Amino acid sequence: MRLPAEWERQSGVQLTWPHCDTEWYELDKVLECYTDIAYNILKYEPLMVVCRDIAEAKSDIGRIAGLKGLQMDFDRICFYQAPLNDTWARDHGGISVFGDNGEKYLYDFVFNGWGLKFASNLDNMITQTVFRQGAFNDDVMGVDMRPFVLEGGSLDTDGCGTLLTTKECLCSVNRNEYLTQDEIEGELKSAFGLDRILWLEHGGLKGDDTDSHVDILARFCSPDTIAYMQCTDPEDENYDGLAAMEKQLRSFRTKDGGHYRLVPLPLPEPMYLDDYRLPASYANFLILNGAVLVPGAASPMDEVARQRLQEVFPDREVAVVDCRPLLSGHGSLHCVTMQFPEGYLRTER
Repeated sequence: MRLPAEWERQSGVQLTWPHCDTEWYELDKVLECYTDIAYNILKYEPLMVVCRDIAEAKSDIGRIAGLKGLQMDFDRICFYQAPLNDTWARDHGGISVFGDNGEKYLYDFVFNGWGLKFASNLDNMITQTVFRQGAFNDDVMGVDMRPFVLEGGSLDTDGCGTLLTTKECLCSVNRNEYLTQDEIEGELKSAFGLDRILWLEHGGLKGDDTDSHVDILARFCSPDTIAYMQCTDPEDENYDGLAAMEKQLRSFRTKDGGHYRLVPLPLPEPMYLDDYRLPASYANFLILNGAVLVPGAASPMDEVARQRLQEVFPDREVAVVDCRPLLSGHGSLHCVTMQFPEGYLRTER
């Protein structure tokens, strides 16, 4: 088995579309942000939209695109209808895995609302629902991974057998409470064909309620390159954890024993909803065919992060998408998307 890296060729990306009963602050702004993300994805590859009502989602996209003057290519969007609690596709979406002979598997793990924090009974069924509706090609095999609890945002891979994750998330008692860290590591290695797991034991962002998903902290950009969130202000409440994470990243070694190329990404200026600090992170970028989308925060640091990622991805266009509305839900761009490798998605209906 092999868990592919995000920079490998993709067949498309999933968005799960918000509606008035999902838990979003200022839904109109969130829908505008989703439409911007959809528009930017469609420049490079097809899009799968999962929604509670197809007519409603099409109306949202058409209305907002018209107001913003965006030419939305509906021919490259496949819509699927399913009941849903929320819209974090990264965590309820299926995880793509290749077999030894190129077989295509779609793993469906248990999603339990980030350790039983939020209702997830409907979201936990989304992957099975769209699979039955024909969202994936006939040679993609669905695999029920119950009872193991796992979210896509808690994993990052180099595509070559190394996984980067956090101990705080995967070992939290409300996910797989009866398994030790060694047992969890064994399950992951078996499921994904991994040679090794790099466990981050430090780091986190105030306002995050995922128990430190790795995709807001540190990300593989190539087998020997990791981009990570860095805090340089000792007075910032994120400083101690991120400094300890940076030190641990420096101790990690590639498979051949070399040091990783570490690319620091700055923290945006602190943003708050009432008195609650929001977990803004440039590490929550999305890699596409020919592009990297970076979650913007209307901060001078947006361009710093964009330039640093452009150096890492010289053959891709690196663009900033304003994702401030998503932070009210304590996530951002990578959290609301799930990519699928080439050959997975059925792109015509």
